[in-house]
Amino acid sequence: MTKLITALFLAALCTFALAAKTPVDITLEAKKAGNVPFPHKLHAARGCKACHPASPAKIANLSDRDTAHALCKDCHEKAAKGPTKCDGCHKR
Repeated sequence: MTKLITALFLAALCTFALAAKTPVDITLEAKKAGNVPFPHKLHAARGCKACHPASPAKIANLSDRDTAHALCKDCHEKAAKGPTKCDGCHKR
């Protein structure tokens, strides 16, 4: 019985570890202006809370232009780092 419990615990632990793995890159779809390649690993190094304020780590609906710009572009402007012009993020 102890071996079964240990095996289940290890399986659960591995599952959570894999689920929490940070993706390296993400592509945010933007039909009109062109997709936005998002270097997630680079941004994750700055901390998660700026983009993922709630738990579980969900993010606002970035398919809405105003929401995406408020989160991404405003952060780039405040940090004085990263692109702030359309073609700096959107790739056709």
